[in-house]
Amino acid sequence: MINRHLLPDEIDLLVDGDVGFGVAPLRAHVRQCAECRSRVDDALEVVNALEEIPHLAPSSLFADSVMSRVQVFQPWHVAARESVTRLVPRSLPARIAAGAIGAVAASVLGIVSLWVGSRFGALTFLSGTALQRGREVIVTVAEGLVGAAFGPVALGVFQAMGAGGLILSTLVLVLGATAAVLGVRRLATASSRRSGGI
Repeated sequence: MINRHLLPDEIDLLVDGDVGFGVAPLRAHVRQCAECRSRVDDALEVVNALEEIPHLAPSSLFADSVMSRVQVFQPWHVAARESVTRLVPRSLPARIAAGAIGAVAASVLGIVSLWVGSRFGALTFLSGTALQRGREVIVTVAEGLVGAAFGPVALGVFQAMGAGGLILSTLVLVLGATAAVLGVRRLATASSRRSGGI
């Protein structure tokens, strides 16, 4: 015997007509409790009213209109396949023409690749020469800048050090400047603390 009013899920069990081990005590309680019987009767009225409502089928375009507003994750390979599919013509003559154009383009690219491959030695030589010329121009510009900024003595040191020495001296200069900036900041912080503490 249940000594309390029924919970909503227990009322749902009775309205749905479930049968089972725990339903018999619920029915016995409903027979004795007027308030629970009234709640079960109200729930039965709602269920019966819902059953009488005509069942409507959604429009055939309902799913399309909903899915047009939903952001669907699409894997990269599916997106690539769909992009290629959109580029392929639908008619057979257009497909044949597109295939012929693709074959000609592939042949031209293949011939150009073979020509470039056979001339690879010349390209390597030309690119090496271009790199050497570029290096010489950079060194000349750097020497001009060092000579103009620091004078002929610094220019002589720069020419004696070479590229490795230049990199090392630049690294030392950057580290020295960083240390100086950090030192000045530390002094300024210490000074502001002392003046604030007085």
